[in-house]
Amino acid sequence: MKSVADVLAELDRDGLPETLYLETGPVRLAVRCDAPMAAELRHHLKEAIAESGPVAATIDVLEGQSLNTPPDWIDWAREPGKTGRKDAYFDLDDGRLVHKIRTGMTFLQSPQALAALGPCLAYPNQVINFINTQILNICKRDGWEICHAAAVTDGHKGLAIAGLSGGGKSTAILRMMDLEPTRFVTNDRLMVRAAPNDTEGLGIPKNPRINPGTILHNPCLAPLLSDERKAELLQMPLEDLWQLEEKHDLFISEVYGPDRISFSAPLTEFWVLNWSRSSTEPTRLVDADLTERPDLLGAIMKSAGPFYQDADGVFLQDDDLLEPDAYLRQLKRVRIHEVTGAIDFDALAAAGKDLFA
Repeated sequence: MKSVADVLAELDRDGLPETLYLETGPVRLAVRCDAPMAAELRHHLKEAIAESGPVAATIDVLEGQSLNTPPDWIDWAREPGKTGRKDAYFDLDDGRLVHKIRTGMTFLQSPQALAALGPCLAYPNQVINFINTQILNICKRDGWEICHAAAVTDGHKGLAIAGLSGGGKSTAILRMMDLEPTRFVTNDRLMVRAAPNDTEGLGIPKNPRINPGTILHNPCLAPLLSDERKAELLQMPLEDLWQLEEKHDLFISEVYGPDRISFSAPLTEFWVLNWSRSSTEPTRLVDADLTERPDLLGAIMKSAGPFYQDADGVFLQDDDLLEPDAYLRQLKRVRIHEVTGAIDFDALAAAGKDLFA
């Protein structure tokens, strides 16, 4: 197996009965799939569903299909601080195969064809991630940079919040959704690009997947857990609850109402969470200059990952370094604050209320 054509020869892409059209900011995609997957995607991506028309890329979702002979996969190195095997890849002459080790899903990434194969319906979030990867790839090739951040907007101001994994950005951004004028932009991936007079932000169509600690910190989210499960969680030591990985899908429109999502937003503020559970100092927002704080910039920057292929057809490698200067150029007009002191979501929510007042 050396080429995309070799891979496609093993797959059945005919007869997919459904085509969904998705639109996020300047990017339009088509997804071809069977009826059960189409129903699942309509549920998860309803705010991005669009009318038929020209698209930048078409993705085939091939339920239950697999490669006849799996290649010799190469592990993709995890980011610092992450453990365990997650992704593996195999480079073709004109494309790349990416394999999800935990679920058995496989993806074909190439200019000629894009396909997800395996137990797709059992893992719809991995299909959605692959769809969103195409949005990120298209935007990055067009000069945007990818940030590891959540964001909200009121249409005039846009606030992004970044931090180390588990630092509380999901909890913080959902507290901002309690403010009446705000709309949800993204929970984990934010594209940024400097425009002539401002800075553009673009989210991806994916509802947050949140841990119990986020739910317990926000009364609006209480219905996501049973009373019995909440009682169990409240008995856990705070440190264990903070570290608990137990993902729950949060559908923004079902909790916060309709018209509370805007994928495109002006980006005016960036808060980087550098607070601590052990601190006894009050929570503060301090002006910061990213040119002097590479540690804060490191919390913002995000690799495009194994799926990214640049305009020249070259795939990203796991030891390729991110370019700080590229982020500094895109964020030069954005006000940066470092959030220090103790972890206090009420204090952060109060700062958000002042910002969007």
